[in-house]
Amino acid sequence: MWIHQHHQRPYWIALVQSMVRWICRIVMMLFYRIRVYGFENYPESGGVLICCNHQSFLDPVVMGVSCPRPINYLARKTLFRHFPMRAFLELNDAIAIDRDSVGLAGIKESLKRLKRGETVLMFPEGTRCSDGQLQPFKPGFDILARRSKSVLLPVALEGCFQAYPRDATLPRLGRIQVVIGQPIAFEEYQNLSPEETKQLMESKVAECFTVAGQKLRRNIAVTNGS
Repeated sequence: MWIHQHHQRPYWIALVQSMVRWICRIVMMLFYRIRVYGFENYPESGGVLICCNHQSFLDPVVMGVSCPRPINYLARKTLFRHFPMRAFLELNDAIAIDRDSVGLAGIKESLKRLKRGETVLMFPEGTRCSDGQLQPFKPGFDILARRSKSVLLPVALEGCFQAYPRDATLPRLGRIQVVIGQPIAFEEYQNLSPEETKQLMESKVAECFTVAGQKLRRNIAVTNGS
């Protein structure tokens, strides 16, 4: 079994995380026929800030099973109120973010983990989309990236909205495509303004999203025999 231990994490936690990832991966393959493109673009080491579109509650799980390294997730602080959910989130390295305030504690923790050479997942749109399409990015990820000198990694998901739209009570069967774009080194964006960096990432994620949509439609057409 593949175990990729986080920095300063006990071995038993890395073992449990690996088991959870494999269980989720099997579920995703069975129910969503998940496919990942651009796997080779994922940096093998160093701090990585993933910027991904946000379609549904399935997104963090999809990203967790699609990326070769463990991911630190950002989660609403309110989700940590009850023990079962808090234990699950903490076990899977979630970082609590207080949306009702500036959220400095979550930002500091994210920055610390990036500087340790770990991976942090962000959804720059800020919330789940209402129609499956890309929404404008919000500022903020630029600060984390610059202060940690991390690699920026554009990623796009397609099919998660169809499988679990905002108004659905439970997820449904479907197909999910993940496209990982080319990594952007710190040296490539360090001289850009925050707005220019935001526009750069929006365009890169949009490119990945277009490819993901094409892959999804092609796979559906093949399945339908057309």
